[in-house]
Amino acid sequence: YLAINYGGRQDILNAGLRLAKAIAAGEVQPETLTEADYGSFLCTQDVPDPDLVVRTGGDQRLSNFLLWNAAYAELYFTETLWPDFDQAKLQEALDWYAGRSRRFGGRKTHATLEQG
Repeated sequence: YLAINYGGRQDILNAGLRLAKAIAAGEVQPETLTEADYGSFLCTQDVPDPDLVVRTGGDQRLSNFLLWNAAYAELYFTETLWPDFDQAKLQEALDWYAGRSRRFGGRKTHATLEQG
């Protein structure tokens, strides 16, 4: 996927406004609202959350990109500039990702300490 003219903060704000209208119209009950329900109001609702976000050019920030969706993504930072990020650099990122211990917000347990 390629995100053009996209802002994570604006997407979250717009989703909140759409949700408020749906609540006011009686279409959504706020007391039963879940994260998945809220996510359905985002413009990225049909795009799976990323497992890996690669940031090129040495910057170590999300820069307003997929703020909601990248909550549990692994973040890979490289000094390589985007035009130079080739298949070999992608493979480096994927190899790094393969070595990560994915816990999705959970704590490391004794078993994951032994594995990772």
